Amino acid sequence: MRYRHNIDTQTLKTFLTLANVKNFTQTARLMYIAQSTVTNRIAELEKEVGKPLFVRSKKNISLTREGVVFLDYARRILDLEELSIKELNSPAFSRTPLRVGTTSTIYECYLAPVLQNMLQKENGYAINLVISHSVNLLQSLQDGLFDLVFTYEPLQKTGYHCHLFRTDRLLLVALPESVRQRPAVRKEELPSLNYLFCNFALQEVGQFIRELFPPLYQFSFEIDNSTKLIDYLLKGIGCSFLPDGLVQPYLENGSLASIDLLDFEAPRINCYECFPEGREPAILL
Repeated sequence: MRYRHNIDTQTLKTFLTLANVKNFTQTARLMYIAQSTVTNRIAELEKEVGKPLFVRSKKNISLTREGVVFLDYARRILDLEELSIKELNSPAFSRTPLRVGTTSTIYECYLAPVLQNMLQKENGYAINLVISHSVNLLQSLQDGLFDLVFTYEPLQKTGYHCHLFRTDRLLLVALPESVRQRPAVRKEELPSLNYLFCNFALQEVGQFIRELFPPLYQFSFEIDNSTKLIDYLLKGIGCSFLPDGLVQPYLENGSLASIDLLDFEAPRINCYECFPEGREPAILL
């Protein structure tokens, strides 16, 4: 795919809008431009990249394989432009910008108190925090969108530092009443429990949990954010494996309890902090 940096912002926004609504007329209406302008911008964009980006038919419009690839790049280009404009026009432009990315669980368990402590002091930084998934955070770090990211996936690439800063145990937790009825469990007994599945987006951990259950097993509930799962557990809805850093306060106040594992062990979860070489940030944990 040829990209010569001749594509303007409005063309990229037109492409993203059309990719979302899949209709030339609606795209024109949303962007307050003529439909012919939408058509011309997309035609020029396809000429610029040298590939068709949309499959057109009488009934619908869809992205080509090249269009799907370009979609991610278009979003990242616009994100970079928006970020630069925000920083240049920020009242805190005299402060040193600190762009931090983190997963939700790492933020809730470890990062929130650190940031709160920094903000209570005059630290000279203008902090911009984004919460996302590990894969997205690492890609954005390499795109220059972050100064520092906290993830569950390591970044092994020249030009970047990646440090292990925390290792969590994975605990099977539920309401204390449920644990009193079944204080320990064998691997073969897990499918008989009302297990709530959290997709940690971690290959080893996700694979470990799925292999505890039969192939194609349907969980009663699945979610991709472990911090949101606790609300369900506190209402007595099932059990789940969660990092001890996340559930420790609930274990200490007695609102949750852990179930012992009799004939198997849960893996540990490693957390990492990653940043570019030569740009060590201010809040390394």
